[in-house]
Amino acid sequence: MHPSLPKKILDFCLEAGADFAEIYEEETRKTHLALKDSEIESASASIIYGIGIRMLYGTEVLYGFTSDDSEEVLMNIAKNLSISKNKKGEANFQFGKEQNYISYIKDSFKDPRKFGQEYKKDFLFAANSAARIDSKILQVEASIADAEQKINIWNSEGLQVCDNRARTRFSVNATAGENSERASAHEGPGALGGLEFMDNLPVKELSRSCAERALRMLKAPYVKGGQMPVIMGNAFGGVIFHEACGHPLETESVRRQASPFCGKLGEKVAQEVLSAIDDGTLSGAWGSLEIDDEGTPTQKTVLIENGILKNFLSDRVGAKELGLPLTGSARRESYKYAPVSRMRNTFIAPGNSSLQDMLATVDNGLYAAKMAGGSVNPATGEFNFAVEEGYEIKNGKLGDAVRGATLIGLGHEILPKISMVGSDLELAAGMCGASSGHVPVTVGQPSIKVDSILVGGR
Repeated sequence: MHPSLPKKILDFCLEAGADFAEIYEEETRKTHLALKDSEIESASASIIYGIGIRMLYGTEVLYGFTSDDSEEVLMNIAKNLSISKNKKGEANFQFGKEQNYISYIKDSFKDPRKFGQEYKKDFLFAANSAARIDSKILQVEASIADAEQKINIWNSEGLQVCDNRARTRFSVNATAGENSERASAHEGPGALGGLEFMDNLPVKELSRSCAERALRMLKAPYVKGGQMPVIMGNAFGGVIFHEACGHPLETESVRRQASPFCGKLGEKVAQEVLSAIDDGTLSGAWGSLEIDDEGTPTQKTVLIENGILKNFLSDRVGAKELGLPLTGSARRESYKYAPVSRMRNTFIAPGNSSLQDMLATVDNGLYAAKMAGGSVNPATGEFNFAVEEGYEIKNGKLGDAVRGATLIGLGHEILPKISMVGSDLELAAGMCGASSGHVPVTVGQPSIKVDSILVGGR
């Protein structure tokens, strides 16, 4: 965009009566390489460019976007957004000093554009070979995706910032089969950074582990469901907290009165063993950022501390409407979306229990060693998540592997039933979809014990 345009557009927005105006410019370059059935299946590359203009009248949001950076088109968007609003008269503000950020480690950065798709092939074929440990492994899929994004943000409070972001993610899926039975296992680690992430990733070990897990579940009998204590494994086990509790802790839900946590700041919502954090500053983590998509520096936000609800995750609109501080949590998939409050790296903090301590307290239950996908209603916290790898717990010890389990419940009702929290915190990469599109997030937790939850079976 021409450097003189942002001020002209924002001046017009203020003159048209807006209380606040913002311009978001983005250029994102993405590539993806995928393997299936022992050969490269697809390769793609794309460039996304566009500009979004947002005008706030109180907490009413008007938003427009375009891929055309000409003055005529951008001014027309601003004019269309301002129709029927009361004009304030002349406005004239000055930008502060431009701030520049880099949301990845610069010294070790391997630029995907310089190394190209060819660099990724060896990793994919290594994953394929490592996963084919048995004739019952019917299919192996692997892929590497990367994205480099540059954003510029200007707003009517004089802010002008830019940020350079890069992310890389590896995915492998192994499917085992015998007769008509099938079982699959998946790994999908990712990081903030370039292809140096792949150099340090144990691709063969991850791929072999996927295959071994798929083979174990292929032979396992189906679980017998019912209400029972469940010990949930670490890492991606945190997806349930993310979906069933994390979304209702975003001001986008709270301000719409669509959260079971409305009006509960300062109240006890869980047992004292549980604390939960959303931290956008974790070095190299998949969901980390230097600044959010409103230009606010990210931070560590304690959501729940020793069972007490401490904070919500806020964007500008939510913070203003609810009278809360900004937490640097405004995010969007691209220039096509207005930003709203979203999670970054969200996890249950480590406690003091060991897995053996937890097992010893269960006579008859389920160990959900690894979670898979599921669904949730953010307004109510109702969830239904599949267990990718599960085991019976009998008389305080791990029993046989079982498959077909699902965990069903309400997030805010499950929180008080978490009675033990382990010390083995791990994080896992994922993609989160909501009203501002799909954004990269990290979920995580140590092993935890839920005293009672409904386990669905076949």
